[in-house]
Amino acid sequence: MTARICPGPLRRREFLQAGSLALGGLGLADVLRGRAQAGQSGRETSVILLYLHGGPSQLETYDLKPTAPTEYRSVFGAIPTNVLGIDLCELFPLQAKIADKLALVRSVHHTMSSHTDGGIEVMTGKTPVRPDPTSQSKSEHPDLGSVVAKVRGPHPAAIPRYVAIPQALYMTRPGYLGMHHGAFAIGDPSTAGWKPPDLSLVGGLAASRFDERRGLRRDFDRWRRANDLRGSLEGADQFRELAFHMLTGSQVARAFDLSQEPDALRDRYGRHLWGQGCLLARRLAEAGTSVITLYIDTPKTGPDYTNWDDHIMNAGRPGHFADFMRRRLPYLDQALSALIEDIFARGVDEQIAVAVLGEFGRTPRLSHNANGTGRDHWPDSQTVLLAGGGFKLGQAIGATNSKAEYPTERPLTPKDILATLYRHLGIDPSGAFSDHAGRPVPILGEGQPIAELF
Repeated sequence: MTARICPGPLRRREFLQAGSLALGGLGLADVLRGRAQAGQSGRETSVILLYLHGGPSQLETYDLKPTAPTEYRSVFGAIPTNVLGIDLCELFPLQAKIADKLALVRSVHHTMSSHTDGGIEVMTGKTPVRPDPTSQSKSEHPDLGSVVAKVRGPHPAAIPRYVAIPQALYMTRPGYLGMHHGAFAIGDPSTAGWKPPDLSLVGGLAASRFDERRGLRRDFDRWRRANDLRGSLEGADQFRELAFHMLTGSQVARAFDLSQEPDALRDRYGRHLWGQGCLLARRLAEAGTSVITLYIDTPKTGPDYTNWDDHIMNAGRPGHFADFMRRRLPYLDQALSALIEDIFARGVDEQIAVAVLGEFGRTPRLSHNANGTGRDHWPDSQTVLLAGGGFKLGQAIGATNSKAEYPTERPLTPKDILATLYRHLGIDPSGAFSDHAGRPVPILGEGQPIAELF
């Protein structure tokens, strides 16, 4: 399996699975070569992706239509921002103050109306061949994070390339790239006593075991002898030293350590899953993680602000859907605005791109019955928010009609969003991997980077 990427210092061959770390595949020659090459380059680019599972309403977030008929217009008021002509939901006052650091792509659309198929569309760029209206399907192709983990290969300091906070997306999987290129799920960083899962070697060799050099040498000599039978290792002394550095160094632990952040900043992000998740995502991106997803979707018994599937009945409970959104939107506003301001204040806004999206939008016409009010699935129109990434910000790209039903200006697709993110990450989406049958599959068969952002 191979992939073509943009010319640069991080080009690598296929990694030897026989000599692999659980976080991504480790062949000695590739790692040493990659480590040397990485030292010649600047900081790698990263993407922090907030996945709003369930499908956020465009009319209650970033594409309000205050003059539309009552049955269509947003149930919330619109407020002006610091960019003339761009209004946001009244529950987004913090984002309104930094609209010059946002780009709103208001004309994204596709055709998948179930949750899993919509998620597969926006995260892989591949339209499901057999759509499943019951939302039980799984992707046949890897998503953005798995692709980047595969192309970039292992980080020289063992920083995981693809991290999921608090859990991995349920509808995507690494597929033919191999499970070791899947997301590294870490749980809820806002809980008391939270610690990330142990990093470990294939074969169950836990990093915590290597508390002294003697133990490290003994275990790796045993591991090397087994793999040398297949001729998969070379330069054992160099490999031993690199492995010791990876497993006993402080860089990985430091990246996950939120206690190093000032209390005031942690408060600014919010002492909840949204806020601490975004703060940890920023730390991981700076440390070398390529893609971090925040997929926040607690069970039906959990808080009402975690899922965006705003039908009349939410999680089996009746009520006006605005009641749920009124509780949920402030969490997003606080965490997202803090993240964006933070990456600009730290001067990493060109290194780190932020994307906020769901699997689709919501029906423009409000639905009513005895149980309440809500909106249903609507893939014909959604807004995607982008920030950082060195993008041209302070603009709205594309437009929908007066009822937010469909694009009328600059219609774009999730494939264009992914092409934009791949460009930021320095990956050529026309490259191809081989599937299980040996057939070449392009990273992204369609889609172009959004020119207005560059």
